[in-house]
Amino acid sequence: MEEYLSLGKIIDTFSLDGSVKVFSTTTNQDIRYKKGKKVIVSKEDKIELTISSYRRSSTFDILKFEEINTVEEANQLKGKEVLVIKDTNDLKEGYYFYSDLVGCSIIADDKELGKVIQVEEFPAQVTLRAKTKEGKSFFVPFVKAFIRSVDIDKKEIIINYVEGLL
Repeated sequence: MEEYLSLGKIIDTFSLDGSVKVFSTTTNQDIRYKKGKKVIVSKEDKIELTISSYRRSSTFDILKFEEINTVEEANQLKGKEVLVIKDTNDLKEGYYFYSDLVGCSIIADDKELGKVIQVEEFPAQVTLRAKTKEGKSFFVPFVKAFIRSVDIDKKEIIINYVEGLL
C-alpha cells in the first residue's frame, strides 16, 4: 500500500485561471512544488495533478495545476489535502520525514522518557515535542548536541539527557 506525505491544504482559490492558495505544512516548497511535479489531491479522491507554477505569498503558497484552468474547477479542490507519495529515496542520509519521527520513543540512559507527538519548526532549529507516560510535554531540539542516534525501524531516538529537560 502506498504511503503519502501531506504537503498542505488547499484553503481557497486565488484567481480566475484556477490557481489555488495552499497552507503548506512541508519544508522545501521550492523542491516539492517544482514545475512538472505530480501531486495527489485528497487521499479519498486521489486526484493526480501536475504543478505548472508555484510562488510564495506571505502566509500561503500559490499553486497552479496544468489540469485546472477555471475558478470553478479550483473551487472543487477547496479544503482538500495536497499529498505526494512517500519515497525514502528523496532523503539524504541523516534526514528523516517528520511523519516517521512521530511515535518514536525518546530514550536516554536506557530509559524511555516519552514518545514524539509532533515535530515543530522554530527559527533556531527543528524541535521534537514529546509526551511522558504521565502526559507531561517536553521538547528536545533535533540537533547533534542532543540527538545521539535515530532508528526509524525500531522507532527509537537516543538522546543525550540534559538536566532540566523534563
